[in-house]
Amino acid sequence: IRKAIYRSGLGATLISGFTEKQIRSQKFNLPSPPNVNQDNIPWPMGDKIVNNSCPSNCNRTALENAINSLFNETNREIPIRTHAVIVVYDGKIIGEKYASGFSRKSKLLSMSLAKSITGTLMGILVQKKGFNIDEPAPVPEWNSTSDPRHNITTRNLLQHASGLYWTETEDENSTLLRMLFIEGDMGHYAASLPLTNEPGSVWEYSTGNTMILSRIIRQQLGDKNYYSFPYEKLFYKIGMNSFILEVDASGTFVGSSFFWGTARDWARYGLLYYNRGVFNNERILSEDWIDQSIASSDGYGGGRYGFQFYLNKPATDNTTVVRFPSVPTDAYYAAGDDGQDVFIIPSEKLVIVRLGATLTEDNDWGDDAFLGAVINSCK
Repeated sequence: IRKAIYRSGLGATLISGFTEKQIRSQKFNLPSPPNVNQDNIPWPMGDKIVNNSCPSNCNRTALENAINSLFNETNREIPIRTHAVIVVYDGKIIGEKYASGFSRKSKLLSMSLAKSITGTLMGILVQKKGFNIDEPAPVPEWNSTSDPRHNITTRNLLQHASGLYWTETEDENSTLLRMLFIEGDMGHYAASLPLTNEPGSVWEYSTGNTMILSRIIRQQLGDKNYYSFPYEKLFYKIGMNSFILEVDASGTFVGSSFFWGTARDWARYGLLYYNRGVFNNERILSEDWIDQSIASSDGYGGGRYGFQFYLNKPATDNTTVVRFPSVPTDAYYAAGDDGQDVFIIPSEKLVIVRLGATLTEDNDWGDDAFLGAVINSCK
């Protein structure tokens, strides 16, 4: 039996590696949410939808049929359990639906969607602090130049090419489950693992890499500024006022897995990238960082991963293979286990959010067919 504690603004934290007294004594400088009623503020900074009619080139019936298809359980043996869908066309919500028991106010678990946000926060930090992501990452465990891990760069971590030992499985002995549910300081645990490949040589998806990034952000900012940083520099600037970031027992945001937010806030996040880093007439993220985030990195399927984002580019070893054949190759997306997805498709002027609890092995909720149907409805 494990015990967790709940703290307002921080969600739940497993007691592990630290005593409950130590955890409860931690201090957090969390800013208050903006004192506004978003129901009275027009989208996208608020939730007031002035006009959700489809543009003349969009077929409302076809769009609604596509959305409804995700809520019709055609196979009771393998339910897809869609909780929320939002379709944004050229910045405007034109389609939105929730399963029974959920609404636009429901905060839903990110799973690995959080990784993309951690990548964004790293981009904002790089702008603020100006450190070079191609130099050895500032990780205390790797300080010694005689340590082979010393050569791991922040870029390697962002691209999941650190070379650190990792098992991204749900086997009871995996490093993934040990880090998330046993270790109190997740980033330290991941950083303490040995090197198995030359940094930058092999792509291997690792939740541990992202937790090291989250801890780097904390150490670079210091606790005085760390806890307010995501809210003041990202969330509250783009109307993502619902977000809660859980922390591990050491006090570091679980930037790989455990963020909570509404579907509309995830759509706002997608819009930030669709608008090339600008939101509400303010630049939040540099275009250079966005370009690097969606540029192919070596190793994954021939280069279909960027900085904590998946890409729909053809594999360099087979130019006919893309993850979503019905979707243009300029598309990229944040993805989390159980079918959490935020798609940005610039050439089609679309941002699409799908959240749910799809428990199939490959998280297949009919994504390619749905995306193709939405795209075709807006031709």
